[in-house]
Amino acid sequence: MSKSWKPGEVAPEDGNYIAYDAQGHNGGSCYLAKGQRFPATQHEGSYYTKED
Repeated sequence: MSKSWKPGEVAPEDGNYIAYDAQGHNGGSCYLAKGQRFPATQHEGSYYTKED
């Protein structure tokens, strides 16, 4: 599995990030610039990965 980030953590670089819930279902994507924080999600245990 690639690196993942939790809501509230800081994006390490510019790019598109995909949100997943705890079961691994895709919850959408967002573009973040380096230094921006990952947005809150609706579900506990959610995480983000960088889109390739």
